[in-house]
Amino acid sequence: METLRTSASDEYVLPTAVAAGFDAKRLARIPDFVQRNFIDAGILPHAHILLSRDGNIVLDAVLGAARADGTALRHDALFRIASMTKPITSVAFMMLVEEGLVALDTPVAAILPEFATSEVRTGGGANGQPFATRAADGPMRMIDLLRHTSGLTYSFQARTPIDAAYGAARLDVFHQTRSSDEYVAALAALPLEFSPGSGWNYSVATDVLGIVIERVTGMPLDRVLRQRIFDPLAMHDSFFVLPKGKDARLTDAWQRDADGVRTLYDRGEASRWRTTPGSFSGGGGLLSSTHDYHRFCLMLRNGGTLDDARLLSPKTIALMTANHLPGGADLASISQSLFSESQNGGIGFGLGFAVTQNPAVAMLPGSVGEYYWGGMLSTFFFIDPCEGLIALFMTQVMPSSAVAIRRELKTLIYAALTDSRA
Repeated sequence: METLRTSASDEYVLPTAVAAGFDAKRLARIPDFVQRNFIDAGILPHAHILLSRDGNIVLDAVLGAARADGTALRHDALFRIASMTKPITSVAFMMLVEEGLVALDTPVAAILPEFATSEVRTGGGANGQPFATRAADGPMRMIDLLRHTSGLTYSFQARTPIDAAYGAARLDVFHQTRSSDEYVAALAALPLEFSPGSGWNYSVATDVLGIVIERVTGMPLDRVLRQRIFDPLAMHDSFFVLPKGKDARLTDAWQRDADGVRTLYDRGEASRWRTTPGSFSGGGGLLSSTHDYHRFCLMLRNGGTLDDARLLSPKTIALMTANHLPGGADLASISQSLFSESQNGGIGFGLGFAVTQNPAVAMLPGSVGEYYWGGMLSTFFFIDPCEGLIALFMTQVMPSSAVAIRRELKTLIYAALTDSRA
Protein backbone atom coordinates (compact mmCIF):
# COMPACT_ATOMS: atom_id res chain seq x y z
CA MET A 1 0.00 0.00 0.00
CA GLU A 2 1.48 3.33 -1.09
CA THR A 3 1.81 5.84 1.72
CA LEU A 4 2.72 9.47 2.17
CA ARG A 5 5.75 9.66 4.48
CA THR A 6 6.81 12.87 6.15
CA SER A 7 8.52 11.25 9.14
CA ALA A 8 9.47 7.80 10.39
CA SER A 9 6.15 7.39 12.15
CA ASP A 10 3.52 8.20 9.50
CA GLU A 11 3.66 5.04 7.41
CA TYR A 12 -0.12 4.67 7.57
CA VAL A 13 -1.00 8.06 6.04
CA LEU A 14 -2.17 7.65 2.43
CA PRO A 15 -1.38 10.02 -0.48
CA THR A 16 -5.06 10.98 -0.63
CA ALA A 17 -4.80 12.70 2.76
CA VAL A 18 -3.57 16.15 1.72
CA ALA A 19 -5.91 16.35 -1.27
CA ALA A 20 -8.77 15.37 1.03
CA GLY A 21 -8.03 18.29 3.36
CA PHE A 22 -5.82 16.80 6.06
CA ASP A 23 -2.47 17.74 7.51
CA ALA A 24 -0.35 14.59 6.99
CA LYS A 25 1.86 15.20 10.02
CA ARG A 26 -1.16 15.67 12.26
CA LEU A 27 -2.76 12.51 10.91
CA ALA A 28 0.44 10.66 11.76
CA ARG A 29 -0.06 11.62 15.40
CA ILE A 30 -3.06 9.28 15.61
CA PRO A 31 -1.33 5.89 15.25
CA ASP A 32 1.60 7.25 17.29
CA PHE A 33 -0.79 8.22 20.08
CA VAL A 34 -2.51 4.82 20.12
CA GLN A 35 0.76 2.89 19.95
CA ARG A 36 2.47 4.86 22.71
CA ASN A 37 -0.41 5.37 25.15
CA PHE A 38 -2.41 2.20 24.73
CA ILE A 39 -0.51 -0.62 23.04
CA ASP A 40 2.96 -0.01 24.48
CA ALA A 41 1.30 0.77 27.82
CA GLY A 42 -0.40 -2.65 27.82
CA ILE A 43 -3.95 -1.27 27.82
CA LEU A 44 -4.81 -2.55 24.33
CA PRO A 45 -3.28 -5.53 22.52
CA HIS A 46 -3.91 -4.13 19.05
CA ALA A 47 -5.89 -1.59 17.03
CA HIS A 48 -7.09 -1.00 13.49
CA ILE A 49 -7.76 2.69 12.73
CA LEU A 50 -9.41 3.71 9.46
CA LEU A 51 -10.38 7.23 8.42
CA SER A 52 -11.94 8.31 5.13
CA ARG A 53 -13.28 11.50 3.62
CA ASP A 54 -15.75 11.58 0.74
CA GLY A 55 -15.16 7.85 0.38
CA ASN A 56 -11.38 8.18 0.04
CA ILE A 57 -9.34 6.42 2.73
CA VAL A 58 -6.73 8.77 4.20
CA LEU A 59 -5.49 6.73 7.18
CA ASP A 60 -5.36 2.94 7.50
CA ALA A 61 -3.27 1.77 10.46
CA VAL A 62 -2.94 -1.71 11.95
CA LEU A 63 -1.02 -1.84 15.21
CA GLY A 64 -0.05 -4.48 17.76
CA ALA A 65 -0.65 -8.22 18.04
CA ALA A 66 -3.88 -9.93 17.00
CA ARG A 67 -3.27 -12.89 19.30
CA ALA A 68 -1.54 -13.65 22.56
CA ASP A 69 1.25 -15.47 20.71
CA GLY A 70 2.36 -12.18 19.14
CA THR A 71 0.83 -12.70 15.68
CA ALA A 72 0.72 -9.27 14.06
CA LEU A 73 -2.67 -7.69 13.38
CA ARG A 74 -3.68 -7.83 9.71
CA HIS A 75 -5.76 -5.42 7.62
CA ASP A 76 -8.32 -8.20 7.10
CA ALA A 77 -8.60 -9.12 10.79
CA LEU A 78 -12.03 -10.06 12.11
CA PHE A 79 -13.44 -8.46 15.26
CA ARG A 80 -16.37 -9.07 17.59
CA ILE A 81 -18.20 -5.80 16.99
CA ALA A 82 -20.72 -6.21 19.86
CA SER A 83 -23.11 -3.20 19.91
CA MET A 84 -21.91 -1.99 16.52
CA THR A 85 -24.33 -4.74 15.45
CA LYS A 86 -27.19 -2.45 16.53
CA PRO A 87 -27.01 0.03 13.61
CA ILE A 88 -27.03 -2.89 11.14
CA THR A 89 -30.12 -4.46 12.74
CA SER A 90 -31.75 -1.02 12.83
CA VAL A 91 -31.13 -0.54 9.09
CA ALA A 92 -32.69 -3.95 8.38
CA PHE A 93 -35.78 -2.94 10.37
CA MET A 94 -36.09 0.38 8.56
CA MET A 95 -35.98 -1.47 5.24
CA LEU A 96 -39.14 -3.27 6.39
CA VAL A 97 -40.66 0.09 7.37
CA GLU A 98 -39.99 1.41 3.85
CA GLU A 99 -41.82 -1.63 2.46
CA GLY A 100 -44.89 -0.91 4.61
CA LEU A 101 -44.57 -4.14 6.61
CA VAL A 102 -44.28 -2.38 9.97
CA ALA A 103 -44.14 1.20 11.28
CA LEU A 104 -42.33 3.12 13.99
CA ASP A 105 -45.54 3.49 16.00
CA THR A 106 -46.55 -0.16 15.65
CA PRO A 107 -46.97 -1.65 19.15
CA VAL A 108 -44.31 -4.29 19.77
CA ALA A 109 -47.09 -6.60 21.01
CA ALA A 110 -48.63 -6.56 17.53
CA ILE A 111 -45.65 -8.64 16.38
CA LEU A 112 -44.51 -10.08 19.73
CA PRO A 113 -47.72 -10.73 21.74
CA GLU A 114 -45.56 -11.82 24.67
CA PHE A 115 -45.33 -8.09 25.53
CA ALA A 116 -49.09 -7.50 25.50
CA THR A 117 -49.34 -7.23 29.30
CA SER A 118 -46.10 -5.40 30.12
CA GLU A 119 -45.72 -4.31 33.74
CA VAL A 120 -43.39 -1.81 35.42
CA ARG A 121 -41.47 -2.60 38.59
CA THR A 122 -42.52 -0.48 41.57
CA GLY A 123 -40.55 -2.35 44.23
CA GLY A 124 -39.29 -5.69 45.44
CA GLY A 125 -37.06 -8.05 43.53
CA ALA A 126 -34.13 -7.89 45.95
CA ASN A 127 -32.81 -10.98 47.75
CA GLY A 128 -35.18 -13.26 45.88
CA GLN A 129 -38.31 -11.31 46.84
CA PRO A 130 -41.07 -11.07 44.18
CA PHE A 131 -41.34 -7.87 42.18
CA ALA A 132 -44.07 -5.36 43.02
CA THR A 133 -45.50 -4.14 39.73
CA ARG A 134 -48.17 -2.07 38.04
CA ALA A 135 -49.38 -1.95 34.46
CA ALA A 136 -47.26 0.13 32.09
CA ASP A 137 -48.75 3.50 31.20
CA GLY A 138 -48.80 2.70 27.51
CA PRO A 139 -47.67 0.15 24.95
CA MET A 140 -44.06 -0.39 23.96
CA ARG A 141 -43.72 0.74 20.32
CA MET A 142 -41.12 -0.09 17.71
CA ILE A 143 -39.58 3.36 18.05
CA ASP A 144 -38.95 2.55 21.72
CA LEU A 145 -36.81 -0.43 20.69
CA LEU A 146 -34.82 1.67 18.22
CA ARG A 147 -34.14 4.59 20.57
CA HIS A 148 -33.83 2.62 23.87
CA THR A 149 -36.91 4.05 25.55
CA SER A 150 -38.55 0.61 25.93
CA GLY A 151 -38.01 0.10 29.67
CA LEU A 152 -35.78 -2.92 29.03
CA THR A 153 -32.25 -3.05 30.46
CA TYR A 154 -28.82 -4.73 30.52
CA SER A 155 -27.48 -6.71 33.47
CA PHE A 156 -24.01 -5.12 33.29
CA GLN A 157 -25.45 -1.83 34.51
CA ALA A 158 -25.71 -3.57 37.92
CA ARG A 159 -28.05 -0.88 39.25
CA THR A 160 -31.46 -2.39 39.98
CA PRO A 161 -32.98 -5.76 40.93
CA ILE A 162 -34.15 -6.09 37.33
CA ASP A 163 -30.55 -5.72 36.12
CA ALA A 164 -29.66 -8.53 38.52
CA ALA A 165 -32.54 -10.67 37.24
CA TYR A 166 -31.28 -10.24 33.66
CA GLY A 167 -27.87 -11.41 34.79
CA ALA A 168 -29.22 -14.43 36.63
CA ALA A 169 -31.25 -15.42 33.57
CA ARG A 170 -28.34 -14.66 31.18
CA LEU A 171 -30.59 -12.48 29.04
CA ASP A 172 -27.83 -10.31 27.61
CA VAL A 173 -25.07 -12.76 26.73
CA PHE A 174 -23.89 -12.72 23.11
CA HIS A 175 -24.50 -16.44 22.59
CA GLN A 176 -27.99 -17.40 23.71
CA THR A 177 -28.86 -21.05 24.26
CA ARG A 178 -32.55 -20.11 23.97
CA SER A 179 -34.44 -19.97 20.69
CA SER A 180 -35.84 -16.58 19.67
CA ASP A 181 -39.29 -17.53 20.97
CA GLU A 182 -37.85 -18.79 24.27
CA TYR A 183 -35.79 -15.61 24.62
CA VAL A 184 -38.79 -13.30 24.15
CA ALA A 185 -40.85 -15.34 26.62
CA ALA A 186 -38.14 -15.16 29.28
CA LEU A 187 -37.64 -11.42 28.75
CA ALA A 188 -41.34 -10.55 28.77
CA ALA A 189 -41.80 -12.43 32.05
CA LEU A 190 -39.80 -9.73 33.86
CA PRO A 191 -41.16 -6.25 34.56
CA LEU A 192 -39.90 -3.15 32.78
CA GLU A 193 -37.74 -0.52 34.48
CA PHE A 194 -40.21 2.22 33.48
CA SER A 195 -43.17 2.79 31.18
CA PRO A 196 -42.11 2.83 27.52
CA GLY A 197 -41.32 6.29 26.22
CA SER A 198 -40.85 7.86 29.65
CA GLY A 199 -37.07 7.41 29.99
CA TRP A 200 -33.89 6.21 28.26
CA ASN A 201 -32.02 3.10 29.30
CA TYR A 202 -29.43 1.24 27.23
CA SER A 203 -30.75 -2.27 26.82
CA VAL A 204 -31.39 -5.50 24.94
CA ALA A 205 -34.03 -3.63 22.92
CA THR A 206 -32.17 -4.21 19.64
CA ASP A 207 -32.08 -7.95 20.35
CA VAL A 208 -35.87 -7.75 20.58
CA LEU A 209 -35.90 -5.73 17.35
CA GLY A 210 -33.98 -8.54 15.65
CA ILE A 211 -36.70 -11.00 16.68
CA VAL A 212 -39.34 -8.60 15.35
CA ILE A 213 -37.49 -8.72 12.03
CA GLU A 214 -37.52 -12.52 12.12
CA ARG A 215 -41.27 -12.70 12.73
CA VAL A 216 -42.11 -10.10 10.09
CA THR A 217 -39.95 -11.74 7.42
CA GLY A 218 -40.36 -15.37 8.48
CA MET A 219 -36.58 -15.85 8.26
CA PRO A 220 -33.77 -16.09 10.83
CA LEU A 221 -31.91 -12.85 11.39
CA ASP A 222 -28.62 -14.09 9.94
CA ARG A 223 -30.31 -14.81 6.61
CA VAL A 224 -32.15 -11.48 6.61
CA LEU A 225 -28.93 -9.52 7.13
CA ARG A 226 -27.09 -11.60 4.52
CA GLN A 227 -29.76 -11.14 1.85
CA ARG A 228 -30.71 -7.53 2.56
CA ILE A 229 -27.42 -5.92 3.66
CA PHE A 230 -24.24 -7.99 3.50
CA ASP A 231 -24.55 -9.44 0.00
CA PRO A 232 -25.81 -6.19 -1.64
CA LEU A 233 -22.97 -4.21 -0.01
CA ALA A 234 -20.33 -6.90 -0.72
CA MET A 235 -19.74 -7.28 3.02
CA HIS A 236 -18.28 -10.77 2.77
CA ASP A 237 -16.61 -10.67 6.20
CA SER A 238 -19.67 -10.00 8.37
CA PHE A 239 -21.53 -12.87 10.06
CA PHE A 240 -22.85 -14.23 13.36
CA VAL A 241 -20.94 -17.52 13.09
CA LEU A 242 -17.27 -17.70 12.09
CA PRO A 243 -17.03 -19.64 8.80
CA LYS A 244 -14.49 -22.38 8.38
CA GLY A 245 -11.39 -21.11 6.61
CA LYS A 246 -11.51 -17.69 8.29
CA ASP A 247 -10.45 -18.88 11.76
CA ALA A 248 -6.91 -17.51 11.46
CA ARG A 249 -8.23 -13.98 10.92
CA LEU A 250 -10.23 -13.72 14.16
CA THR A 251 -8.36 -11.84 16.86
CA ASP A 252 -8.16 -12.80 20.50
CA ALA A 253 -10.49 -10.82 22.77
CA TRP A 254 -9.52 -9.62 26.24
CA GLN A 255 -11.21 -8.48 29.43
CA ARG A 256 -9.92 -6.04 32.05
CA ASP A 257 -10.95 -6.39 35.69
CA ALA A 258 -11.41 -3.61 38.25
CA ASP A 259 -7.66 -3.61 38.95
CA GLY A 260 -6.81 -3.23 35.25
CA VAL A 261 -5.53 -6.80 34.89
CA ARG A 262 -6.09 -8.10 31.36
CA THR A 263 -7.15 -11.72 30.82
CA LEU A 264 -8.29 -13.63 27.74
CA TYR A 265 -12.06 -13.48 27.22
CA ASP A 266 -12.28 -15.38 23.91
CA ARG A 267 -9.38 -17.04 22.11
CA GLY A 268 -9.50 -16.55 18.35
CA GLU A 269 -8.38 -20.06 17.50
CA ALA A 270 -11.02 -21.62 19.76
CA SER A 271 -13.70 -18.91 19.72
CA ARG A 272 -17.26 -19.47 20.86
CA TRP A 273 -18.24 -17.63 17.64
CA ARG A 274 -17.44 -20.86 15.76
CA THR A 275 -20.69 -22.36 17.07
CA THR A 276 -24.25 -21.39 16.13
CA PRO A 277 -26.22 -19.87 19.04
CA GLY A 278 -29.81 -20.73 19.87
CA SER A 279 -30.82 -17.28 18.62
CA PHE A 280 -28.96 -14.44 16.94
CA SER A 281 -28.21 -11.28 18.92
CA GLY A 282 -29.30 -8.32 16.83
CA GLY A 283 -27.88 -6.12 19.54
CA GLY A 284 -24.37 -7.52 19.79
CA GLY A 285 -23.61 -10.81 18.06
CA LEU A 286 -21.83 -9.96 14.80
CA LEU A 287 -18.26 -10.43 13.68
CA SER A 288 -16.91 -8.08 11.01
CA SER A 289 -13.76 -6.55 9.57
CA THR A 290 -12.85 -2.88 9.58
CA HIS A 291 -13.12 -2.57 5.80
CA ASP A 292 -16.45 -4.43 5.74
CA TYR A 293 -17.94 -2.08 8.32
CA HIS A 294 -16.53 0.85 6.36
CA ARG A 295 -18.70 -0.23 3.43
CA PHE A 296 -21.75 -0.18 5.71
CA CYS A 297 -20.78 3.34 6.84
CA LEU A 298 -20.29 4.45 3.22
CA MET A 299 -23.84 3.34 2.46
CA LEU A 300 -25.13 5.48 5.33
CA ARG A 301 -23.00 8.50 4.37
CA ASN A 302 -24.22 8.20 0.77
CA GLY A 303 -27.86 8.44 1.84
CA GLY A 304 -28.65 4.73 1.76
CA THR A 305 -26.79 3.57 -1.34
CA LEU A 306 -23.40 2.12 -2.31
CA ASP A 307 -22.24 1.15 -5.78
CA ASP A 308 -25.37 -0.30 -7.45
CA ALA A 309 -27.19 -1.21 -4.22
CA ARG A 310 -29.80 1.01 -2.59
CA LEU A 311 -30.87 -0.14 0.87
CA LEU A 312 -32.72 2.93 2.13
CA SER A 313 -33.83 6.33 0.86
CA PRO A 314 -32.04 9.54 1.89
CA LYS A 315 -35.15 10.64 3.80
CA THR A 316 -35.09 7.45 5.87
CA ILE A 317 -31.41 7.97 6.70
CA ALA A 318 -32.26 11.55 7.72
CA LEU A 319 -35.05 10.24 9.95
CA MET A 320 -32.75 7.67 11.56
CA THR A 321 -30.08 10.26 12.35
CA ALA A 322 -32.41 12.85 13.89
CA ASN A 323 -32.75 13.08 17.67
CA HIS A 324 -35.78 11.03 18.79
CA LEU A 325 -35.40 11.39 22.55
CA PRO A 326 -38.64 12.54 24.19
CA GLY A 327 -38.89 16.31 24.38
CA GLY A 328 -35.67 16.74 22.38
CA ALA A 329 -33.64 15.83 25.48
CA ASP A 330 -29.99 14.77 25.50
CA LEU A 331 -28.53 11.61 27.02
CA ALA A 332 -27.06 13.43 29.99
CA SER A 333 -30.49 14.58 31.12
CA ILE A 334 -32.75 11.65 30.23
CA SER A 335 -30.61 8.55 30.71
CA GLN A 336 -31.49 6.57 33.83
CA SER A 337 -28.11 4.85 34.09
CA LEU A 338 -25.24 4.68 31.62
CA PHE A 339 -24.58 7.74 29.39
CA SER A 340 -25.93 10.19 31.96
CA GLU A 341 -22.44 11.68 32.41
CA SER A 342 -21.74 15.32 31.57
CA GLN A 343 -19.78 14.41 28.42
CA ASN A 344 -23.04 13.15 26.95
CA GLY A 345 -24.55 16.61 27.19
CA GLY A 346 -25.56 17.79 23.73
CA ILE A 347 -25.85 14.17 22.52
CA GLY A 348 -29.22 12.89 21.36
CA PHE A 349 -30.24 9.47 20.13
CA GLY A 350 -31.80 8.51 16.84
CA LEU A 351 -32.98 5.19 15.42
CA GLY A 352 -29.90 3.09 16.10
CA PHE A 353 -27.25 5.78 16.65
CA ALA A 354 -26.23 8.50 19.06
CA VAL A 355 -26.49 11.89 17.34
CA THR A 356 -24.53 15.05 18.13
CA GLN A 357 -26.88 18.00 18.70
CA ASN A 358 -24.46 20.53 20.17
CA PRO A 359 -20.65 19.99 20.02
CA ALA A 360 -20.06 22.82 22.50
CA VAL A 361 -22.19 21.16 25.17
CA ALA A 362 -20.57 17.79 24.34
CA MET A 363 -17.17 19.50 24.84
CA LEU A 364 -15.74 17.90 21.70
CA PRO A 365 -14.91 19.10 18.20
CA GLY A 366 -17.36 17.84 15.62
CA SER A 367 -20.46 18.75 13.65
CA VAL A 368 -24.15 19.03 14.39
CA GLY A 369 -25.74 15.91 12.95
CA GLU A 370 -22.78 13.55 13.16
CA TYR A 371 -23.80 10.12 14.39
CA TYR A 372 -21.97 7.23 15.97
CA TRP A 373 -21.93 4.21 18.23
CA GLY A 374 -19.51 1.66 19.65
CA GLY A 375 -19.25 -1.78 21.16
CA MET A 376 -18.43 -3.32 24.53
CA LEU A 377 -15.06 -4.54 23.27
CA SER A 378 -14.00 -0.88 22.74
CA THR A 379 -14.77 -0.66 19.02
CA PHE A 380 -16.45 2.48 17.71
CA PHE A 381 -17.28 4.48 14.59
CA PHE A 382 -18.61 7.90 13.69
CA ILE A 383 -19.95 9.48 10.53
CA ASP A 384 -19.87 13.25 9.99
CA PRO A 385 -22.08 14.07 6.96
CA CYS A 386 -21.09 17.75 7.03
CA GLU A 387 -17.38 16.99 6.64
CA GLY A 388 -17.79 13.75 4.68
CA LEU A 389 -15.88 11.86 7.39
CA ILE A 390 -16.04 8.23 8.43
CA ALA A 391 -13.84 7.02 11.29
CA LEU A 392 -13.52 3.44 12.53
CA PHE A 393 -11.59 2.05 15.47
CA MET A 394 -11.35 -1.69 16.08
CA THR A 395 -9.78 -3.48 19.03
CA GLN A 396 -10.86 -6.26 21.43
CA VAL A 397 -10.85 -5.32 25.10
CA MET A 398 -13.92 -5.23 27.32
CA PRO A 399 -15.50 -3.37 28.96
CA SER A 400 -15.21 -0.24 26.85
CA SER A 401 -15.61 1.87 30.00
CA ALA A 402 -12.13 0.68 31.04
CA VAL A 403 -10.52 2.04 27.85
CA ALA A 404 -10.75 5.84 27.69
CA ILE A 405 -9.77 6.46 24.07
CA ARG A 406 -12.81 7.51 22.03
CA ARG A 407 -12.86 11.19 22.94
CA GLU A 408 -9.09 11.50 22.48
CA LEU A 409 -9.17 9.91 19.05
CA LYS A 410 -12.03 12.10 17.90
CA THR A 411 -10.11 15.18 19.02
CA LEU A 412 -6.98 14.06 17.14
CA ILE A 413 -8.97 13.38 13.97
CA TYR A 414 -10.58 16.80 13.86
CA ALA A 415 -7.27 18.44 14.78
CA ALA A 416 -5.82 17.02 11.55
CA LEU A 417 -8.61 18.46 9.36
CA THR A 418 -7.51 21.63 7.55
CA ASP A 419 -10.50 22.67 5.43
CA SER A 420 -13.64 22.41 7.51
CA ARG A 421 -16.87 22.79 5.52
CA ALA A 422 -18.96 23.97 8.44
